[in-house]
Amino acid sequence: MIGAAPMRAESPSQPTRVSLQGITFTVSSRGEGSGRQLTIRTSGTRKPIAPIRQEILGSVTGVEVADLDANGLPELYVFVTSAGSGSYGSLVGYAVNRGSTSITPINLPELSGKAAQGYQGHDSFAVIERNLARRFPIYRPGDTNAKPSGGIRQISYQLVPGEAGWQLKPVRVDQY
Repeated sequence: MIGAAPMRAESPSQPTRVSLQGITFTVSSRGEGSGRQLTIRTSGTRKPIAPIRQEILGSVTGVEVADLDANGLPELYVFVTSAGSGSYGSLVGYAVNRGSTSITPINLPELSGKAAQGYQGHDSFAVIERNLARRFPIYRPGDTNAKPSGGIRQISYQLVPGEAGWQLKPVRVDQY
């Protein structure tokens, strides 16, 4: 199994649990308004890993577990959507390291260049085969927030090693 169907995090009282390759991640968030605290607990690793707590701006809108680099170790992808009319998307991700004793952050690069042209938020994310896909409507000059007219852009990312963690590297940009 390379990816799992998105699982929604509904409320702090109902944490989302996702598992792959014997490792389980439990994701919850608490708080009101746009500032919330995200908590990630990991179980099934060789040594206990302390819970990760971090502030996020927005709400958790999806959680997936996958092994995008096919190294036999799972990664966690938490999709966050900001409050407001733009509903800008962001990602909190972690990869289990060799030896299953620690996890390392996954970085999603900022949109830039042609991929960022016409971007005004409204992102959705999904694991598709061995890629992370990010989709959003394209806005043309004069478009209102409710009526983008430029179609949809999808950016596909592959997971690659980085200097101090993992990077999601854009490998394909499609427009529909």
